[in-house]
Amino acid sequence: MASQLSGSNAWSGMAATMSTLGAAFAAVPLARLARARGRRMSLSLGALIAGAGAVTAITSAALGLFPLLLLGLMFLGAGSAVNLQARFAATDLSLPGSGGRDLSIVVWSTTIGAVLGPNLFDPGESVGASLGLPPLTGAFAFSVAAQLAAAVVYAAGLRPDPLLTAMSARVPDLAAPRPQSGLQILNTTPRARYAVAAVALSHATMVALMSMTPVHLRDHGASLTVVGLTISLHIAGMYALSPVFGWMSDKVGPLRTILVGQGMLLVSLVLAGVAADSRSAVTTSLILLGLGWSASVVAGSALVAESVQLQDRPALQGISDLGMNAAGAAGGALAGPVLAAAGYSGLGFISLALVAIVIIWSALQPRQSTRNQELP
Repeated sequence: MASQLSGSNAWSGMAATMSTLGAAFAAVPLARLARARGRRMSLSLGALIAGAGAVTAITSAALGLFPLLLLGLMFLGAGSAVNLQARFAATDLSLPGSGGRDLSIVVWSTTIGAVLGPNLFDPGESVGASLGLPPLTGAFAFSVAAQLAAAVVYAAGLRPDPLLTAMSARVPDLAAPRPQSGLQILNTTPRARYAVAAVALSHATMVALMSMTPVHLRDHGASLTVVGLTISLHIAGMYALSPVFGWMSDKVGPLRTILVGQGMLLVSLVLAGVAADSRSAVTTSLILLGLGWSASVVAGSALVAESVQLQDRPALQGISDLGMNAAGAAGGALAGPVLAAAGYSGLGFISLALVAIVIIWSALQPRQSTRNQELP
């Protein structure tokens, strides 16, 4: 759609970019709304904004307006922000020692949408044609229905509201400091700063290599079937085992689980660097890339929730989601020039720098986290 409405393939990449930017822009306002009015209001509104974005995208095709398509895709990105906040909503009323597991179950449910969604394109075209919609917009009709259904589930199912319930259950402390903004928390809390950085850098690493793998495989003669299978296995690695990593985070600690994830990312990148011409090696690398992302993001998100007091969690979670989306956008944008200049092997080796930052930062954490271990 972006290519057709703009008249140039050069603009096609803006579709994913605008969706990612929309998720980044929505993260902090939705987090503030959650702190003020609860998760139910925040998540429901975000889903409705995403649904409105899908309607706007359909309208842009009908009117032939490329800028309107970009606006619709940016609104649709709010759905991604809602998905990210939903994993934190699962931890609002978690019992001690179960936050990682509860968060990971929500991450695992993403598997269903990630596998089902891309397969709705052809059925969407049939439905769109029966509804008289412009070509390539039928899948957006499914998006409208899905986001409306999600809004209903949030509005009806989050009763009582988990965040408001958790905050009302706390014993008032008149001496407690006022809630901080996300940036203030990052400036004053080393463990929170580490957790947010670990999530963002792990996401950037994943996006950088994953986004260029289809291009690399096609350039080396792989069929679309091989490309599709490789990406499907990667997605399975990202989500299918997230409950395992949530359990690990609860049992052995989020820091050790993050290091396990970084180890898998390291092996993935080295494999991509030394065996870029082997399709089986690239597939194995993508599976490890998904698993490493899952371990790092699940454990890092659990650490985000644990690193500050309850009244500060929504603000920190919002800034974490903003950083995650911004890092992913930067990783995807920079991966193309790196691939052109250094090849797929070079991309793998250069991306090791991001993993090295997280591993070195992790080595400094025992002393920092000890000072914060009494936080609720």
